[in-house]
Amino acid sequence: MTKGKNSRPLRRPEWLRVPLRTGEEYHRLKRLMRAKQLHTVCEEANCPNIGECWSHRTATFLILGDTCTRNCRFCNVQSGRPGPLDPEEPRRVAEAARAMDLRHAVITSVTRDDLPDGGASVFAEVIHQVRALQPGCTVEVLIPDFQGEPEPLRRVLDARPDILNHNVETVLRLFPRVQPRNRYDWSLLILAEAKRLWPEVLTKSGLMVGMGETVEEVLTVMADLREVDVDILTVGQYLQPTRRHLPIARYYTPEEFELFRERGLEMGFRWVESGPLVRSSFHAEAQMGLLRKGDRGDE
Repeated sequence: MTKGKNSRPLRRPEWLRVPLRTGEEYHRLKRLMRAKQLHTVCEEANCPNIGECWSHRTATFLILGDTCTRNCRFCNVQSGRPGPLDPEEPRRVAEAARAMDLRHAVITSVTRDDLPDGGASVFAEVIHQVRALQPGCTVEVLIPDFQGEPEPLRRVLDARPDILNHNVETVLRLFPRVQPRNRYDWSLLILAEAKRLWPEVLTKSGLMVGMGETVEEVLTVMADLREVDVDILTVGQYLQPTRRHLPIARYYTPEEFELFRERGLEMGFRWVESGPLVRSSFHAEAQMGLLRKGDRGDE
């Protein structure tokens, strides 16, 4: 949403119609999440792809509680002082993965700057538990920046996730406005360090567009991500969660998203998922399957 001469919000274009969340499988899985007292980013972030992902047996779990120590202006997760860790959380996530018969589990978290290791040990334990209770399920972790510290990252990598994801989210110029307590260099450092510690790991990062950046700035971030050997890139349209969040500067067209996909593949990304409704976990299970075969996402 932007304010022009008449202060009216931008009208959402036709290509941004969000599919309805319907079907018995969707409602069954939602009941399961509540029974397990678990949080999913699928729900917390009002993801437009929740129905499709859940039907493909992919889900994104939010661990380390539901309260973040940072206050990014695009994010709908509540911020404040988090409560104590739940020692049963890793087991309950794994039980949910088994009950959902997941093929691909994405594990992410609120940022916990209050914890000495940023929650890295809990990420590792969740990976171990999911592997034990749901063999064959691939595991992707979407981690915070750990303030650029390598030791928490090492703990996560020692548990051998299939994909190590950290989203840079926006361009360098907008970091102070969009995510004022984050740093662009922390994001690049954590992705570069992941490859240094474990060169075989698949790394992934993502951007939201429509917050005031230029196309050239987006391409610059993409080039920076390739410079640290990121394998998978996602690019999606920012959608304002509530009126108190950062307003939408503009809507990108499907043609512009296709440009990002084509340029990303030219830069050397092994997979690029770019589109108006793309989110970090969109088609994650397909990325995992094809990348294992050595294919690229341009087929």
